[in-house]
Amino acid sequence: MSSAHPEVAALLERAHRLGSDPRNTNYAGGNASAKGSVIDPVTGSDVELMWVKGSGGDLGTLTENGLAVLRLDRLRGLVDVYPGVEREDEMVAAFDYCLHGKGGAAPSIDTAMHGLVDAAHVDHLHPDSGIALACAADGEALTKECYGEKVAWVPWRRPGFQLGLDIAAIKEANPQAVGVVLGGHGITAWGASAQECEANALWMIRTAEQFLTDRGKEQPFGAPLEGFGALAEEQRRERAAALAPVIRALASQDRPQVGHFTDSDVVLDFLARAEHPRLAALGTSCPDHFLRTKVRPLVLDLPATAELGEAVARLKELHAAYREEYAAYYARHATADSPAMRGADPAIILVPGVGMFSFGKDKQTARVAGEFYVNAINVMRGAEAVSAYSPIEESEKFRIEYWELEEAKLRRMPKAKPLATRVALVTGAGSGIGKAIAHRLVAEGACVVVADLNGENAAAVAEELGGPDKAVPVTVDVTSEKQIGDAFRAALLAFGGVDLIVNNAGISVSKPLLETTVRDWDLQHDIMARGSFLVSREAARIMAEQGLGGDIVYIASKNAVFAGPNNIAYSATKADQAHQVRLLAAELGEHGIRVNGVNPDGVVRGSGIFAAGWGAQRAATYGIEEEKLGEFYAQRTLLKREVLPEHVANAVFALTGGDLTHTTGLHIPVDAGVAAAFLR
Repeated sequence: MSSAHPEVAALLERAHRLGSDPRNTNYAGGNASAKGSVIDPVTGSDVELMWVKGSGGDLGTLTENGLAVLRLDRLRGLVDVYPGVEREDEMVAAFDYCLHGKGGAAPSIDTAMHGLVDAAHVDHLHPDSGIALACAADGEALTKECYGEKVAWVPWRRPGFQLGLDIAAIKEANPQAVGVVLGGHGITAWGASAQECEANALWMIRTAEQFLTDRGKEQPFGAPLEGFGALAEEQRRERAAALAPVIRALASQDRPQVGHFTDSDVVLDFLARAEHPRLAALGTSCPDHFLRTKVRPLVLDLPATAELGEAVARLKELHAAYREEYAAYYARHATADSPAMRGADPAIILVPGVGMFSFGKDKQTARVAGEFYVNAINVMRGAEAVSAYSPIEESEKFRIEYWELEEAKLRRMPKAKPLATRVALVTGAGSGIGKAIAHRLVAEGACVVVADLNGENAAAVAEELGGPDKAVPVTVDVTSEKQIGDAFRAALLAFGGVDLIVNNAGISVSKPLLETTVRDWDLQHDIMARGSFLVSREAARIMAEQGLGGDIVYIASKNAVFAGPNNIAYSATKADQAHQVRLLAAELGEHGIRVNGVNPDGVVRGSGIFAAGWGAQRAATYGIEEEKLGEFYAQRTLLKREVLPEHVANAVFALTGGDLTHTTGLHIPVDAGVAAAFLR
């Protein structure tokens, strides 16, 4: 259906406004709909349709393709064949028989709510203020006090067809109402036009916010806990980085996870207050929240001033207890037809004085999980300010977490890419080979730390790769032990850990022996030999702490095994790197860390080294024009092909992408065939 239809255009504009403000709803949370008539292309008569956000979409970024389009007569006709609440899940499949035309998104579980309510426009949202009322112990009375007769209360019911019937009946019985508060869940508003619907939704949200502010007590989370206050910013960042590998290891016992860290004031204040252990143990309530955060977080029960070793030991104890408790939760509620337990590790780990670590299958999922727990904190604050936080029953949480409809949604997700959950750090990634490697790793599912001496280049590459959910830039001189430490801390805070290192940073000065200065020698050895050593040492420390294995790849050179002219400093340092591969492969194997190398040759295009004078020097050595250097290198190979940065990136992926699981200590030539450099 064309977006020229005025109701569709108005729906999308409204969705974008509502979805772009986190006070209104969370990422991918809630949905919006519009009803209107079009000409049926089969009969030529008017047909009433409903456009509604489809399953898994996000209001803030909704497009017309993200809408499910259904015939209202058929959708409302389902009421007559509804088999009852015990079989209401069957109705989701029935929605497919109500679709109009081709294309569009799959209808979501909330489709009935929108279709059965007698209003042209409907918004279902998850604002923190609305959920605070919905999750308060006396939420029904508070809703009436807050809104009077303009908003009705709907007792908790799992999303589905029956909830749609409930809301429709309550609207019909309360013609003065502009919306409802859904117990334990969120809000729904309606209107005769897109503008009226949006205005009603915003009025409900802002009125609840003001009510909680005016009516609420000053310290809903209780008095400050001695020793649990926030550490100074630099101190808590240091502590977070020190804990990150251990915490990621704990969160990845069942399957590897990517991490996200936040030390926002909301989180730090919650953890500094006396009531946080009780409230955290109650878990989140809104289905959108706990589907991403699990029913409750793991909370370190030590003050921020505890010794690091004590904190690590206690986290491990708490993690073991968490897994036992989660398995018991599953056992209490699972039935014979429940999906298998998906894993017992926490998705949210809270460390007083430091912040929150959240985890997921990729960076976006991990970040969004953390954002949802911040929503949950806001909900708890609001509910405790005016009443007591009272989430839905544990059995209801289980019914949603292990809902067959949720399981079906998981089955529809695309297969994970080969490097999904892997966090890579690539040195010299601001140009040439390093840039190509970063692009290939991200394309294969990895998160990448783009490390380069040129910070502007690093930032540009990170932006090309998709920004912070895919890649972050760090400015680093690999000869500096401190800067390397800082780069890895940035990686830990951005993604929770490191799994894959590519030692690519390099420089070359081509001179005969008698013209090679000590500075020439030291500079090249400092950057490539010393730099690779420092990077690999820090990576190995983190990987060993994580216990997830890992990969270290050295971009060495054909010159590591082939003696070319006028190249003593560069070739010697590349030989050093090549031997580091052998030594570290032998040493780090016990930790599941594989160390391999790639030996390129003649990679001219896009190369920072060649552009910085190396190309001119090599061209002069061979007596050719610099712009023909790539062609020259190609003609001296067995395959007569020019080697490009992407070819080196392909080799890195071959070594790390999963098929060569039993290979370590290997060097792969990427030189189009230089017989003199064959490994022996």
